[in-house]
Amino acid sequence: MTDRQEYNPQHRQDYNPQLHFGGGMHQQQLHTSPRAHQAVKAATAATAGGSLLVLSGLTLAGTVIALTVATPLLVIFSPVLVPAAITVFLLATGFLTSGGFGVAAVTVLSWIYKYATGGHPPGSDSLDQARDKLGYKAREMKGRAEQATGMGHHQTTGIGHHQRADM
Repeated sequence: MTDRQEYNPQHRQDYNPQLHFGGGMHQQQLHTSPRAHQAVKAATAATAGGSLLVLSGLTLAGTVIALTVATPLLVIFSPVLVPAAITVFLLATGFLTSGGFGVAAVTVLSWIYKYATGGHPPGSDSLDQARDKLGYKAREMKGRAEQATGMGHHQTTGIGHHQRADM
C-alpha cells in the first residue's frame, strides 16, 4: 500500500511540508513575499491588458487600411449606393470590433486590479483554488524527488536495499 495523501482544500492550512517530507532548516522558504506576489500580479495585468489594447489598435488600423484600399475599387466598378453601403458596413464592423477589444481590455485590467488590491472579483475563488492545488502538487512532487534521490544515495553507498512502496 502506498502512503499517499490526496488534495483536500479544507486541510491546506494544516499542511506542513517540512514535517511531511522531513525537510530541515536548509530548505527554502515556500511562501513568497507579498511584494513579489503583487509584482507578478501587476506584470500579468500589464501583459493581458496591453495585449488586448494592441489587438484593438491593430483591428482599427486594419479596418482603415482595408477601407482605403477597397473604397476606390468599389466606387469605380459598382454603382454609387452599393459601395456606400459596403463602406458603412465595414466602418461599423471595424469600429465595433475595435471598441469591443478596448472594452475587453479595460474589463480585464479592472478585474486584475481588484484581485491584486485584495478585492474579491467574480471567478477569483476558482483562480485561488487552482493556485493552491498546483502548489500542493508541486510540494508533493518535490517530496517524492527528495525521497527518490535519498533512496538512490543509500543504494550506492551499500547501506541497505530499499524497495519502492508504489510498485
